Amino acid sequence: MNETSIMDIAHQTIIMGIKLTAPILAVTMGIGLAISLVQAATQVQEVTLTFVPKLVGVALVIVVSGNWMLNEMITFTHRLFDMLPSLIST
Repeated sequence: MNETSIMDIAHQTIIMGIKLTAPILAVTMGIGLAISLVQAATQVQEVTLTFVPKLVGVALVIVVSGNWMLNEMITFTHRLFDMLPSLIST
């Protein structure tokens, strides 16, 4: 196992993490922005007001894209296990 293979695996892992968290982060940021605009317009400054809509948004994202996320993780894990013999032998 050399440095380039370790860096390649680390790079693939970071990209996979970004791909899997991007939909959840985008939805929570969008909901947070929308609720912040409503709070600014109505002068209601309640901190806990964003919690339930964000929770519902994240649940919907997981329901809609959870299958894709799981499939991506399984494919990534299979690729890592397929690479294991070549990493050990070098």
